[in-house]
Amino acid sequence: MNIVIGILIFLGTFLFMEFMAWFTHKYVMHGFLWSLHKDHHKKDHDSWFEKNDAFFIFYAIVSMSLFYTGANGFWYGYPLGLGILAYGIAYFLVHDIFIHQRFKLFRNANNWYSKGVRRAHKMHHKHLGKGDGECFGMLFVPFKYFKK
Repeated sequence: MNIVIGILIFLGTFLFMEFMAWFTHKYVMHGFLWSLHKDHHKKDHDSWFEKNDAFFIFYAIVSMSLFYTGANGFWYGYPLGLGILAYGIAYFLVHDIFIHQRFKLFRNANNWYSKGVRRAHKMHHKHLGKGDGECFGMLFVPFKYFKK
């Protein structure tokens, strides 16, 4: 396996996953699977878990399947699976821990990037319904949210 190609595949997959997260969020979560996502836009939860957490399972299965193909001769499966896994970890850290404080960590992060990401996500959650949303990305948000 060529390590340079593997690293490029990993990085490309990680970056592509931001597009996939945006696309899935805008057209699937706020589309035909709104029934799984709408509890995420409500403040009063009956449980620590949300139906919205089911979306993580889909990408976890894709990542694990790619690891399986990597173990069975399709070596590209490893960097593809790792790229999806790394994005999933970054998403969990930024979205679930940093923004929504599901665990009380990173509360004092107050730099330019963290303020912009929080501001963008706050604007997204301002819309409680399925339509009229904005800012569906997670790690790369429009520059206007980074302005003071």
